[in-house]
Amino acid sequence: MIGIENYADAERYLLGTIDETVSRRTSYKLDRIRALLHELGDPHRRYPVVHVGGTSGKSSTSAMIASVLQAAGRRAGLHTKPHLHAMTERARVDGRPVPPERFAALLDGMMPAIERTARRHGRPTYYETLLALAFVHFAQERVDVAVIEVGMGGRLDGTNVVEPIVAAITSVGFDHTEVLGNTIEAIAFEKAGIAKRGVTLVLAPLPEAARSVIERYALDAGAPVVHVADVVRVELESNDARGQSLIVTTARESFRVAMPVLGAFQRVNAATAIAVLECAGERLRPSVDAIVRGFAQLEIPGRMEVLSRNPTVVFDVAHNAEKASSLVVSLRERFTGRRIHYVVAIGESKDARRILEILGELPSTFTFTSFAAHGRRAMLPGRLAAMAESFGSWGRAISDPAEAFSVARRLAGMDDVVVVTGSTFVVAGLREWYAPAPV
Repeated sequence: MIGIENYADAERYLLGTIDETVSRRTSYKLDRIRALLHELGDPHRRYPVVHVGGTSGKSSTSAMIASVLQAAGRRAGLHTKPHLHAMTERARVDGRPVPPERFAALLDGMMPAIERTARRHGRPTYYETLLALAFVHFAQERVDVAVIEVGMGGRLDGTNVVEPIVAAITSVGFDHTEVLGNTIEAIAFEKAGIAKRGVTLVLAPLPEAARSVIERYALDAGAPVVHVADVVRVELESNDARGQSLIVTTARESFRVAMPVLGAFQRVNAATAIAVLECAGERLRPSVDAIVRGFAQLEIPGRMEVLSRNPTVVFDVAHNAEKASSLVVSLRERFTGRRIHYVVAIGESKDARRILEILGELPSTFTFTSFAAHGRRAMLPGRLAAMAESFGSWGRAISDPAEAFSVARRLAGMDDVVVVTGSTFVVAGLREWYAPAPV
């Protein structure tokens, strides 16, 4: 049996399981994750769970919910994916990632269960193993509640083994179409799979085609539906480089929230998070004061994150068309009339052409680059440049991300905005390389 002595061992083992996701033994069913968790003593059943799915917005919404619960005095676990800088970020308690040495010890303790599961179901994947580790960590840390983000889809996602107290769908758009389907209706059906009998399903504003599919699924499943627009209203009062001030109105009262994150899309996420918290039951429902404090201490790296000025530098993960649209809306709102210099890398499986078309709606230049990530491939920068040229945009191709970023910054005027976007991997890599303190 494999022994895990330190974090480097843990990282090496987990990276070696990435190819399991493309093996014939992976069927996007829940049998293997259920078997693994059973071998581990079903840790996911030891605390209340909030389950959050959606094409975009689910990570931010999950972080908001967890931050408010923590402010309310609850010991809150948070599982989101992908991580930005380290695997340890996938399992956070009260905002803190698992310490590396603890991460290694957790995985080492899981290895007998992993080996038993592998003999009957095939080796658990990278995603399944990290998810199970988060469940185990939350159980051992005795969290009061865990906020669990869906990985992909919902119906057959590994997280769908939970029995939540409340669930939410933040958005439905085109991503992972090779698995989820290539129509909004098909994707919505997969997202709707997190609906469970007697568990309130909170829906953010959705396209009509998606909403109707999810409502029908929820009705058949016996899950009551609450629409965010019916229970929470969020209005922008003001915004600047440090964040935005919102007026929030719920059935209880109206109050002001100062949120240290930018983006029009974050207002939708905030409304969704508050609606979820309102539906979490008497024991977990936070006070208005806890909501205000929870949003004030919010940190969401890599989402409309401003890290310097003169020129302004923004880091924002936008690896699908929906996220790209949200980014453009937010840039237009916050940096009206300013020229954008994009530094972009996009994964090979993504709809790069559509992403670039959306980003190109603003007065902009492109510097196309790449990234290096185990088990993931970046689209060649030259191919991205050719795509952009085909619909009338222009961009240079520079394979090295740091050089691409440096070139874009040199070309930007003092009043321009440099935006690092596209894949999580390029945002994470350049954010870590650049790494000034947030402004």
